[in-house]
Amino acid sequence: MTPTLLLATLASGALVGAVLGLIGGGGSILAVPLLIHVVGLGSAHAAIGTAAVAVAANALVGLAGHARGGTVKWRCASLFAAMGMIGAAAGAEVGKAVDSRWLLLLFGLLMVGIGLAMLRPRRTVEVADVRLTRATAAVLVPRLVPAGLGVGLASGFFGIGGGFLIVPALIAATAMPLSCAVGTSLVVVSALGMTTAASYALSGFVDWRIAALMLAGGAIGAAVGIATGKRMAARKGLLERLFAAVVIAVGGYVMFTSGGLVPA
Repeated sequence: MTPTLLLATLASGALVGAVLGLIGGGGSILAVPLLIHVVGLGSAHAAIGTAAVAVAANALVGLAGHARGGTVKWRCASLFAAMGMIGAAAGAEVGKAVDSRWLLLLFGLLMVGIGLAMLRPRRTVEVADVRLTRATAAVLVPRLVPAGLGVGLASGFFGIGGGFLIVPALIAATAMPLSCAVGTSLVVVSALGMTTAASYALSGFVDWRIAALMLAGGAIGAAVGIATGKRMAARKGLLERLFAAVVIAVGGYVMFTSGGLVPA
């Protein structure tokens, strides 16, 4: 591995970790384009499998910091993650059977859609202390189960941790505050990432050397992201809008370079 490729991989991992630590998602949706266009992995399937390993590990690093801050709703996360892992296992099998060009085109479309959705103002009335108990199960379980399955399917199919799907899904299902949704989402990101990674690894679609370097960079990035998030908590909305613009731009680039929008 050349020094340039080594630095590119570490920097890509640091960016993924920083975004995950800062806003609980988004690093994963950038990991696949980074691995293809910056690191230079030639196969979309290899990029997805390698990204899943790196994202799951980086999410665990970020989760530790959020858990210390008390922003993780463990019972909601456990149910959502269990349903998501079922969906992710099914989605990964379907994704591996899809031609890589179409997979990238659909991935780009998803990125643009998520970016546009992030720009819409949230109208959900927050519930400050959401708890999944016997008293609230009748309301929360029917919302968390389909949300987890749906996010898991998308996560497995595209090989993403699903953070930007999980955060709004958790808020819609439980009305928990954004700060709790961010911390809680990392439990789910870790679980879905590990499910997708296992599926792709068994099919030989993981570059373990690249994944290890992404994790090394991600550990540093996660610490920076969590610290920055604490200092900029009051400007979370601005950060989300800026990142939404990046997601839309990268999604458009991925669609263009996939060949799906360019005449053969």
